[in-house]
Amino acid sequence: MKALALAIICLLPVIGNTQVEKSGPWEMQSSGTTASLRGIHAVGGGVAWASGTNGTVLRTEDSGYMWQSCAMPPGAEKLDFRGIWAWDANTAIVMSSGPGDQSRLYKTTDGCSHWTLLYTNPDKDGFWDAIQFTERGRGILLGDPVAIRGADGKNDLALTIMKTLDGGTTWMRDLATEGSVRVADGTGAFAASNSSVAIFKDRVWVGTGGKSGAHVYIGKFARPIPLMMLDWSGPLPGSELSRYVPLPLASGTDASSGVFSLSFRDDQHGMAVGGDYTKPNESAGTAAWTADGGQHWTAAEKPPHGYRSAVAWDLDVRAWIAAGTNGSDISYDDGKSWQPLDNGNWNALSLPWIVGPKGRIAKLGALPPHK
Repeated sequence: MKALALAIICLLPVIGNTQVEKSGPWEMQSSGTTASLRGIHAVGGGVAWASGTNGTVLRTEDSGYMWQSCAMPPGAEKLDFRGIWAWDANTAIVMSSGPGDQSRLYKTTDGCSHWTLLYTNPDKDGFWDAIQFTERGRGILLGDPVAIRGADGKNDLALTIMKTLDGGTTWMRDLATEGSVRVADGTGAFAASNSSVAIFKDRVWVGTGGKSGAHVYIGKFARPIPLMMLDWSGPLPGSELSRYVPLPLASGTDASSGVFSLSFRDDQHGMAVGGDYTKPNESAGTAAWTADGGQHWTAAEKPPHGYRSAVAWDLDVRAWIAAGTNGSDISYDDGKSWQPLDNGNWNALSLPWIVGPKGRIAKLGALPPHK
């Protein structure tokens, strides 16, 4: 007994001095994987899901104390799961990104013990970029432009826009409709963080980049009977401005620059981040904000300290947080100015979590004071 008591006493200082590894305010967690993680979705109540390369899907039910490695979806050994959306601890959809049939959707309803293949990209030249839902089960799947037949009989380029009204079980395509999103040659979307599309109530925003420049396309869920459709045509309500809006972000020189992430805290106030991922330390043209639903955008006066692939609104502290491959930043003034949080390597955000390459997962801790 004395030996046991002495051993316990000897251990106490070690336990007391144990510290959580941090990167700025981010408290590092053990993911149990070395996969590159680009998908993360915080459900609430301590539940979150993450996804990445080589068919990797992770789940936590205890606020990240333990991350469970999920069963791999069938045939997903070489797939890159860049997007994930979950409703609770049992139900989630994971999206892989890749050329042609390497872009797929799988769904689980039993806590990731089993997966069902929902949909495989039918376009051999297609590439899926993001999947987002509203609280009512309406969702959008965004993909790179593919050729479609125009009214003049010639081929046009249009973003791949698919919608669901039943939580992702079935999907409808908008490619053949007059309201589909035609784009210029050299336009593309980015699958960096599953956030190149944003939804708030009935409004939808899609961010693009590439040689044609940085743009946001604004649409809405219209309600013709019997189906709820997406309307991208015509001017914005109460405005003569087109739904095709340029942004003051780094773009236009090559396919590596443009809008990488969009987020809206309400139907008027939103944030766009991006830049050029081949120039991670270049701060110019990495963030812009809007206060009128995306009709006009203003570049940050003091931008983040590098390219940013993800942005999210922190309701608790009423601030925006952005992250990328050379670190993260925070803005307390709705995107006008940003201050650095850390210099870590990150891909995607779903607060309070952040993920990156080589299995990096962290949870947001105490934030620095507003300067």
